[in-house]
Amino acid sequence: MKGDSIVIEDHHLKAAKQIVSVLLPMINNSEGKFALNVAGESGSGKSEIATAIANELEREGIRSVLLQQDDYFVYPPKTNDRTRRKDINWVGPQEVHLDVMDQNIRDILDGAEEIEKPLVIYEEDSITRETISAGDVKVIIADGTYTTLLKNLTARTFIDRTFTDTRKHRERRMRDASELDEFIDKVLEIEHRIISSHKPTADLIISKDYEVSRNTK
Repeated sequence: MKGDSIVIEDHHLKAAKQIVSVLLPMINNSEGKFALNVAGESGSGKSEIATAIANELEREGIRSVLLQQDDYFVYPPKTNDRTRRKDINWVGPQEVHLDVMDQNIRDILDGAEEIEKPLVIYEEDSITRETISAGDVKVIIADGTYTTLLKNLTARTFIDRTFTDTRKHRERRMRDASELDEFIDKVLEIEHRIISSHKPTADLIISKDYEVSRNTK
């Protein structure tokens, strides 16, 4: 999403290094491309860890591409917020074109030289399109709250932090005062109920202190 603020801190790097260490043999042994996600609740550090993973892979000589769920929302951010306030039942995976995101991942996995994808421009509250090159991409990294639901993933990661754990982070990255009002707390409670059920399907769990372990399920 154009206009988003991503600040990578030591704990994000810590998690990213561990994830790459675990997945690197699988990536190197894969004949084709590799797709992974970083899922978790709002403010848990999904975009930061995903970006840090991309940087770690680059150091290994592996090109990756980041796909952010924020670009795949049905409505741009401010319009989506207004839609939620009119009907809180709008909150959930239905807010996102996960099918489009899945198709973009599938196309890259199948060898597409480039893909066209949505691009959200936060300040303009608009959604446009962008074309990104993908021919030499080895790893696709999808980050977002509901990305565990994507079908075309090789590996799934899940950040085990709740919206109460992440409040300080959300305060630091706050783009608009409305993001921390009482209504948003209700939204985050709904998201928590949905997203917490995704944890058992993850392959790797990132703990509250950013240690990474395999999910014993």
